[in-house]
Amino acid sequence: MGMRNQQWPWFAILARTGRERNATLLLENAGYECYLPVSKFIRRWSDRLKEVDVPLFPGYLFCRMNPHNRLPVLMTPGVIQIVGVGKTPIPVEEQEIAAIQRVGKSGLPTMPWPYLEVGHVVRIEDGPLHGLTGIVLKIKSGLKLVLSVSLLQRSVAVEIERRWISSVHDGARTFPVDAQPDRTKSIPIPQIHLDTARGLTGESAEGR
Repeated sequence: MGMRNQQWPWFAILARTGRERNATLLLENAGYECYLPVSKFIRRWSDRLKEVDVPLFPGYLFCRMNPHNRLPVLMTPGVIQIVGVGKTPIPVEEQEIAAIQRVGKSGLPTMPWPYLEVGHVVRIEDGPLHGLTGIVLKIKSGLKLVLSVSLLQRSVAVEIERRWISSVHDGARTFPVDAQPDRTKSIPIPQIHLDTARGLTGESAEGR
């Protein structure tokens, strides 16, 4: 099956909330390469504490697929839409997925974050995220590196150590790490149906 050998781009798949993992497993069993970014959180039950995996992009998973043969994906239980513009699926930037995968493998504390368009961009020079670039924020608990999926207008933030970066770059200027991000603009996370990135679905996917 050509799907298994062809290196298709990553696409964002809109799934029913709470069914992202099940949809991912079904697609993987069908031969697709999928990626569901998660972060571990401790949830308190009446009688115990339990560590659970929570999606970093609630309602979304990522899948390499042939955009000209999307019906099998849309027919998968739990899948609602493929994110795109108009009737055209739009791939997610390869480097954006690679960066988030690096963060996931690092084991560093990570969480969803409001989408950031502008800010002080840094390059990580040391540690498990060596080589990554992103927007740095200084908060009470320390420094966070913010990575985004621009198509979804969503971000994640990962805790980093001060010694991993030496300077912060914003255009042609260089700021010390202690500089507050005065030009950072935080945009509230949008609703699932984005004005610029609408999901693609078909009649066959309705009612699931």
